[in-house]
Amino acid sequence: MFGFFKKDPVKVLQKQYEKKLVEARDIQRSGDVKKAALVYAEAEEIGKQIEALVAQKK
Repeated sequence: MFGFFKKDPVKVLQKQYEKKLVEARDIQRSGDVKKAALVYAEAEEIGKQIEALVAQKK
């Protein structure tokens, strides 16, 4: 009945993905390349989750 109150999980993950990319960019600009690589890897994992959800919806 109240399904329209649920957030779309793809949109939620997309926001997290974009936030991680911005965070990684800022870390890289500050000079910590190793930490930036770890954050980029986290973003990549979120990207894979997004792809899986999109494929599941089709």
